[in-house]
Amino acid sequence: MNQNEQNLVDVVKRLYAWRKYILGITLGAAVLAAIVSLLVPVYYKASTLFYAASPDLASPEQIFGNSSTTTRYYGTDSDRDRLFSIAGSSVLTDYLIKQFGLYEHYEIDSTQPKASYKIQEQLLKLYTVEKTKYDALELTVEDQDPALAAAMANAARERINQEAQRLIRESQRKMLQTYSEAITEQQAYLVQLEDTLQQLRQAYKIYNVEAQSELLASQLASEEQKLSFDKARLAAYQKVGGVPRDTLRYLRASIAGREQSLQNLRQSLAMFSQGMSQVEMLEAAHEEISEKLSELRTREKQLKTALESGFTALHVVEEASVPVIKSRPKRSLMVVMVAMAAFLFSLFGVLIYENFKAEF
Repeated sequence: MNQNEQNLVDVVKRLYAWRKYILGITLGAAVLAAIVSLLVPVYYKASTLFYAASPDLASPEQIFGNSSTTTRYYGTDSDRDRLFSIAGSSVLTDYLIKQFGLYEHYEIDSTQPKASYKIQEQLLKLYTVEKTKYDALELTVEDQDPALAAAMANAARERINQEAQRLIRESQRKMLQTYSEAITEQQAYLVQLEDTLQQLRQAYKIYNVEAQSELLASQLASEEQKLSFDKARLAAYQKVGGVPRDTLRYLRASIAGREQSLQNLRQSLAMFSQGMSQVEMLEAAHEEISEKLSELRTREKQLKTALESGFTALHVVEEASVPVIKSRPKRSLMVVMVAMAAFLFSLFGVLIYENFKAEF
């Protein structure tokens, strides 16, 4: 037998000699651990699982089918991060504290200077939100009352949904305000255009550009044709001779009248041509602004409908149910761990004592 084997045998003999003390300490520690574990409060864990919903569900384009893209029902990483941020915010913890009377439940005096800190600290020990490997969010609440744990978990999830909806609605309200301001601005501009257009029409006697243009051109051509015909008749009568003076006087008067009418028509056409380009420009601008205003009103109406419509900011996979199995303490595991620790410490203690005794 070599030296190492001899040493090992000596160690075993020493430990065997102290076997009663070692087993006694181990058993005593196990019994003590069992007693202590019975005094530790029992906690139950309730969890709810959900995914972030896409903001597209609240988009007017998606609601009214005006979008060229496919509707996304589940949110992206940023949407999930938004829910995660809400879940860890003081808005949610303050809600749970107030809603479920946690000062009284956790037996914390609310009049103490650090009461708000203590209640937050206690709650955050029992309230967690984690991302699963499937990119869902799992919200968990622990409590000694299993029914309360489930109620708090479900209430927290619904509060997250409400806060996320509020954020989306605030963005929609800001956008709606922008559209309302744009509508007011365009309406004022349209009234200004209508006033200017009315003044130009009265000044240049233009009421319908297309119709008046055709009418003036037609009248001018007709008058020129009639004037040419009357002049030709007068010249022919004068050459022939023997035509009654009344007839000639009538033709000359007709020619003079047609020349005056033609002059008036040319003046009207000149005035019409002078104002036509301005009127056409203003009419085009009026039509463009009217169409834009109509689009803005339609968009505003859609936004109002989207704002009033119901939508969800998350998709619930599993609601929290009342747990029937405790989450902690694991009494058997606690007793085993304490017994093993006591056994190992007693072994080391015996060896240290024996070595110390051998040296002195």
